[in-house]
Amino acid sequence: MNETPSVGNILILGAGQLGMQVIKNMASRVSPDTVCVLVEPGFTTSPGKYKAEATEELGKLRVEILPFDLSEGTEASLAELFAEFHTVICCTGFVAGAGTQMKITHAVLAAGVNRYFPWQFGVDYDIVGKGSGQPVFDEQYEVRKLLRSQETTEWVIVSTGMFTSFLFEPAFGVVDLETNTVRALGSWDTRVTVTTPEDIGRLTTEIYLEEPRISNEVVFVAGDTLSYGQLATIVEEGTGKAVTRVELSLEELNNQLSLYPDDVMLRYRTAFALGSGMWWEKSKTYNYEKGLETIDVKTWLNRHLRDKR
Repeated sequence: MNETPSVGNILILGAGQLGMQVIKNMASRVSPDTVCVLVEPGFTTSPGKYKAEATEELGKLRVEILPFDLSEGTEASLAELFAEFHTVICCTGFVAGAGTQMKITHAVLAAGVNRYFPWQFGVDYDIVGKGSGQPVFDEQYEVRKLLRSQETTEWVIVSTGMFTSFLFEPAFGVVDLETNTVRALGSWDTRVTVTTPEDIGRLTTEIYLEEPRISNEVVFVAGDTLSYGQLATIVEEGTGKAVTRVELSLEELNNQLSLYPDDVMLRYRTAFALGSGMWWEKSKTYNYEKGLETIDVKTWLNRHLRDKR
């Protein structure tokens, strides 16, 4: 194993919604000057509000910023960059396009990085396997196979379920607060695990610092695990209004997908309607075992509704 970089020399890929939470938590727990973040070229000079504020915050945290184009960069150029770091934590999501997570993982292994947290902040891809209807899930399964096929780089997978806010994303089509509609994916008994980026950032840092060190393991965390029926009740109680309940069966979603195979959100809805691999008991998670409180859906919704007032 490559022992040249100092322990704690960390590269975080991405400064988006999740990346910033990991960066803030990590920089508060380790020496900030050992934390670097990789962002797309032009990130620090972008006139966009989010990127401007993130750049300012990264400066205050004394985090070094490295520009790199993940979609255009080669595996070799990535490996050369990664070789300077002891740990790589990938928070880029799927925005860089299909194949990017495999390219990043190959580069991590080629660089001899000591420890790698891949972008697996999602569902249980071991159970989901391949053929879920969501191609990016297939790639995530292949990333796991690749990591398990080698013994040089230690890896840690943090399974979080979907972001809590995604349940309420209008484009996802599960909760529509404007029309007080809740749609069940598969059935009202189908369950889903969700966690906020804030909690993921905090828990990932705890898992990174855990002693004895966590190695070559899938670690499950959860803000909440609930059925779509329970979700509808929470929305009713939170808004004080009756909701319209619409059940989208797996058969119906598959029929829609056959007509619109390139609809990304429809692919997500169909995959989550499967149920298996999309949830786990909160009582069996790392945060529950350690007594670390997380934000459940009811708390998230109440805060969201309060902020909108």
